[in-house]
Amino acid sequence: DPRERSFEIEWKFAKYSYFLGKQTDDREQASAIFEKGSDAASIASRLEPEKPDGYFWYGANLGELSKLSPVTVGLKSRDEIRESMEKVIQVEPGYQEASAFDILGQLEMKTRLFGGDAEKAVEFLEKGLELNKENSYLRLHLAEAYLAVKRDDDARRQIDQILRMKPHPEFV
Repeated sequence: DPRERSFEIEWKFAKYSYFLGKQTDDREQASAIFEKGSDAASIASRLEPEKPDGYFWYGANLGELSKLSPVTVGLKSRDEIRESMEKVIQVEPGYQEASAFDILGQLEMKTRLFGGDAEKAVEFLEKGLELNKENSYLRLHLAEAYLAVKRDDDARRQIDQILRMKPHPEFV
């Protein structure tokens, strides 16, 4: 019964599922963890649709599932991932250090054979960087996108900036 569910428990379960799934080398186990995480995040987004947590962790878990199974899950899920991250941006653009922009940029880069666009990736990643200049993943993926669009000097500047950054205390 969804009325007995807790928003806090569901989105936190989804978040921890994401990190746990990334730590295992067993693909089947990781897949099961990401599936449970995306299910919990989906429940969270239905319980409190005005908050970004459920949408973000749904898209993040689904993204990892897509990496494990690019053909069976990935191609079918890219629209769902995109919609989830767009919802996060609509609700709270700076959520998780503006990582929704990072995920959208990565999605564009990873789906270039299927309509993804490196220029569009650059746009998403630059917007994310405007919101959070300390997100090293945004900078790394922006450098990759810059290389794809032949902006080598801009890519080099992003890498140089990453090398000068101090690690985020939460992730040390």
